[in-house]
Amino acid sequence: MIKSLYIKDFALIDELEVEFEEGLNILTGQTGAGKSIIIGALNMILGERADTEVIRQGADKAISEATIRVGDDGELRSLLEENEVEFNEYLILRREIRNTGSRAFINDTPVNISVLKAAGDLLVDLHGQHDHQLLLKEENHLGVIDGFGEVEPIFKGYKAEYKKMMELQKELRALKKREHELQEKTELYRFQVQELQEAQLDEIDLEQLESEMNLLDNAEVLDQKAGAISEMEESDDGNIIQLLNFLKLNLEDLTRIEPEFENYLQEINAARVSINEAIAFAERYRNSIEFNPKRLEELRQRQSELNRLQKKYQRDLPDLINYLNEIKSELSIADNFDLEIEKLENSISMQAKILKEQAISLHKTRQKIGEKLAVQIQQELAKVGIPHSKLDVRVDWLLSDSGWIDVEGKTIDCTETGCDDVRMYISTNKGEEPKPLAKIASGGEISRVMLALKSILAKEQSLPVMIFDEIDTGISGEISEKVGASMRKLSEHCQIVAITHQPQIASQAHKHYKVAKAEEGERTVTRIIPLSDEEHIREIASLMSGSQITDSTLNSARELIEKNTYRN
Repeated sequence: MIKSLYIKDFALIDELEVEFEEGLNILTGQTGAGKSIIIGALNMILGERADTEVIRQGADKAISEATIRVGDDGELRSLLEENEVEFNEYLILRREIRNTGSRAFINDTPVNISVLKAAGDLLVDLHGQHDHQLLLKEENHLGVIDGFGEVEPIFKGYKAEYKKMMELQKELRALKKREHELQEKTELYRFQVQELQEAQLDEIDLEQLESEMNLLDNAEVLDQKAGAISEMEESDDGNIIQLLNFLKLNLEDLTRIEPEFENYLQEINAARVSINEAIAFAERYRNSIEFNPKRLEELRQRQSELNRLQKKYQRDLPDLINYLNEIKSELSIADNFDLEIEKLENSISMQAKILKEQAISLHKTRQKIGEKLAVQIQQELAKVGIPHSKLDVRVDWLLSDSGWIDVEGKTIDCTETGCDDVRMYISTNKGEEPKPLAKIASGGEISRVMLALKSILAKEQSLPVMIFDEIDTGISGEISEKVGASMRKLSEHCQIVAITHQPQIASQAHKHYKVAKAEEGERTVTRIIPLSDEEHIREIASLMSGSQITDSTLNSARELIEKNTYRN
């Protein structure tokens, strides 16, 4: 239950704090007193969108905070633990609106607005003034059926298989799209594969190619230079070998007299060895030189072809090899598309059978819930002045020529929410056939249908708090009294906070609050005042007769309260 509500600098509210009680809490007040502001502040706490215009003039921020006593709700506990919020018996949900943005807290821990909203959805059901209009939209009828606990596990099973089917269908579409794209490129790829394979790219070693070309291209120079070196020993003109021999002999004589020449003698000896080795190597190398113009031309052509391919494909050699492998792979896939598509279509066919089983199970469960709901709503409507109602919740298959499954010879469309078309039909008068809910002309009737639904779902979903903002639209008199009795009965299962203009409903409050405007200095402020028993009577009298309260209206108010209190 909502233990307390604190609002600061929100619209006309400068600062307000109120404690609610268990059972039926009723808020009344003149039009424009600020009742809708309180609902707006509650909506803000529950994670709804908030505009900076709600900030009271002259204030830095608007604050709305609710302290809610909770039971040991496993889903709520998991939500808070996932977001590192401590779970306590009392949860404080807080929202702050500044000109720069919005902030949300649970138990003083900052959370995302989505987390605040998720927590609020598990704790409070807030029915706004126009929410009953949602029932007039048939696309919302499925959500009513799925609000029952029996549907959830079966729906989860269906949704898991639907997701698998969607993935397979997506894979098939992608494969067929790729097949179409490849068909357009197949001839080009085949030509490119042939062209690149003929170039024997895998056999090309650029360094080796360039090295071999360099040797062949310079064979004459190599032979000439190597020959000159190898013939040095035979030359008489300044023969370096003779010079080194001369130096060696003289250094040996000097070393015997002066040891300091020893190092130079060793260097001359090393030079003689190196030069002799160079001459010998030049002679051997000269014999290995290849004069092969034909081979040189082959290499030049291969290099030219490689340069052409690199320029054409805008890729270097490693990337050309990778590209060749890629398009060969694409051609392999293209050649095997029929087989791959057939395998995938077989998987889809098998998944369709599994999905069909889940869809039928979900369909039957929804039909069962629809029948149960129809009976329950008829019973609830009888309590609020529609004794001869007849509700028909029709759960039909969604038909489509392009559906994934067949049931009883019909092609059925599958969606994320199932394969069902759910619509509510109702008659509120004896002898009339049920018509679409949207055909109900009376706002009072649709309000009572919504109240009946809320009463049933509150018990099914175990919501701790329900808030009604003028659900009594379009009703009065005896019907209002019955609606009030239904709300008071519902408050045995959950706390109810309701705004009303009807004395017949307000008279049944466990706790009554008056919302009023007051002028303080130059400002108008909204106040919420818990009423004593006597104040409760006067407020009911005021709702009955307006500002002129007489002893007679006071007595009538007292009798109305006593009658409803005794009956309940």
